[in-house]
Amino acid sequence: MIILPYQIILTVVIGACLAGIACSLIGTFIVRMKLSSLGFCMSHAAFAGSALGLVLHINPLSMAILFSIAVALFLGPLVEKAKLHADVILGIMFSLMLSLGLIFLNFAPETAMSSTAMGILWGSILGMNTSDIINLTILTSLIIVLMILFSKEFKAIMFSRKMAEASGINTRPFYYLLLFLTGITVSLSLKLVGGLLVFALIVNPTSIVCQFSYNIKKIILFSPLCGIVCCLMGILLSFLFDFPVGSSIAIFSSIFFGIAVIFSPKRKRG
Repeated sequence: MIILPYQIILTVVIGACLAGIACSLIGTFIVRMKLSSLGFCMSHAAFAGSALGLVLHINPLSMAILFSIAVALFLGPLVEKAKLHADVILGIMFSLMLSLGLIFLNFAPETAMSSTAMGILWGSILGMNTSDIINLTILTSLIIVLMILFSKEFKAIMFSRKMAEASGINTRPFYYLLLFLTGITVSLSLKLVGGLLVFALIVNPTSIVCQFSYNIKKIILFSPLCGIVCCLMGILLSFLFDFPVGSSIAIFSSIFFGIAVIFSPKRKRG
């Protein structure tokens, strides 16, 4: 069991709550729009950017953000213009980003097994600091404000993008905004959860809540709460057994999802 000073524990808990809220709010769009591959793709884009930062001796977080934004800007037009389903494009980009990340680490053998590199891969309890808390607070607040200001448009898009367009809503700016916010959210959550598993924090909480409700308002409300619980329980598991924090969050949220499926009223009705 890890014993840490109170200040570090408080920072980790606050960071976990903010990451849980931000990732889960983004997850409501990704799950409802059936774009789970987007979570995989952007998480590995952030991982590749961080790895490149290690090679170039540049702040890994800055490179993760830049890489994620670049991929998001590239994905938007590509998905719309390619004559393939979005998941196909995202699946190709996912494998490309993972491959690039591993290649970049291979170019920096002296840091490939360092604590920084391992934190990028799997997350770290000691990774969060005050600046990360501030960044996550700003991001979470921005996501909430945008969802309030454009609640009508976002709900319509989550229900059906084609129907939203038929009703006169220009969905393209909102789709691009979703890509951008996903990239930033993944990058800022990287230190806590790690690039290889941050998609679990995006997809799992909303998937759990969706087992119990079809109501979009309830899904948006309860997904962040579920995300917070998954983060805190994952951190507790990491404290107790000295597991990587990203793995602990992914394990707990997956178990929680399995339980939700068993007790889901949707399954019983089916």
